[in-house]
Amino acid sequence: MKVTIIYDNTSFRKDLQSDWGFSALVEVENTPRILFDTGTDGRILISNMKRLDINPATIDEVFISHYHFDHTGGISEFLKFNQKARFYVPPSFPGPSDREVTPIAEPTRIHENVVSTGELDGIEQSMGVITDNGIVVIDGCSHPYMGHILDAVRQFGEVYGIIGGLHGFREFALFKDLKLICPTHCTQHKAELKKLYPQQYIEGGAGKIIEI
Repeated sequence: MKVTIIYDNTSFRKDLQSDWGFSALVEVENTPRILFDTGTDGRILISNMKRLDINPATIDEVFISHYHFDHTGGISEFLKFNQKARFYVPPSFPGPSDREVTPIAEPTRIHENVVSTGELDGIEQSMGVITDNGIVVIDGCSHPYMGHILDAVRQFGEVYGIIGGLHGFREFALFKDLKLICPTHCTQHKAELKKLYPQQYIEGGAGKIIEI
């Protein structure tokens, strides 16, 4: 599994633009290329993609975590460069009218090694990528209770790590068994997570690549 953070509040690479929002490319062997969320500004999304040598036309699927603009704002610009991608969305977000759109309400296996929690607490879905080490959770903002997210993913196996926005999450004991923690975007308590889990903690930012 390879996750490339394209859009984030901070930049891991100096040549990439940071902005409020989140997007990442998820690549799994023998699985379509998946764009997780689209950030806020489509121009920044496409610019960062080009600098990362990611051709938007090669994206097969788009997974939208929730309807907030900092995760969906880049859709219209992305669609100018991509003619084929299908969308997986929570039922609360309709998705683009001119594409194949699959709403996911319940925990669902999308591909052999990719799952969705389904829309939790009426607002957001998270992705799980199944690896040999366990499942890596990819979050947009973690608006639902983190225990609900982890429980939904654990229906498919043991959780190895988490990448993405965690907002005000501070029930840090829920992460005690994780081997990878990469808080991005809206996470308010990065310093506390880094102090508690220094071996598991990884800095995010646009341009960061995480391979498992």
